[in-house]
Amino acid sequence: MVKGKITRGAVCRLMRGKDKVYEGKIASLKRFKDDVKEAAEGFECGIGLDKFDAINAGDVIDVFELRKTARKL
Repeated sequence: MVKGKITRGAVCRLMRGKDKVYEGKIASLKRFKDDVKEAAEGFECGIGLDKFDAINAGDVIDVFELRKTARKL
C-alpha cells in the first residue's frame, strides 16, 4: 500500500497500465491469514475483489469513497 488505508467493502478501481480493468468493491481483506476490516498505510495485506480474480503483477488498485452530500441554499 502506498498511501492511505483500505477498508473492506470500499469501492475500488483496478488499473492495468492506463486501462481500467475493473471497478467494484473489495470483498475480502486479510493480514497474516486473519480477516480484518481495514489495513493502514505501510502494511502488507491480501485483497480479494468482488467477482474478479484476474489480478496480475504490476496492477494498481485505487480505493476511493463515494459520499453523498445535500445541497445547501
